[in-house]
Amino acid sequence: MATVNFSVPEAVKREFQKAFAKENKSAIIARLMQLAVEERRREKARSAAIDELLKLREQGPPVTDAQIRRARRFGRP
Repeated sequence: MATVNFSVPEAVKREFQKAFAKENKSAIIARLMQLAVEERRREKARSAAIDELLKLREQGPPVTDAQIRRARRFGRP
């Protein structure tokens, strides 16, 4: 297992100690770090998906605002 040192504001440390007084703080920090990593992966995946959709949009025929509104109102074929 690795050891990691981070500086945090004293108020955050106190609140953390208070909230998790009788729990394994190393396990909690490890889980929070894993959640942060997963969230970052999701953010990157969403960003990549949006980029791909925008690329596809550029390849399609141009549509007017009225056509977009009609498609939203009546559904797509």
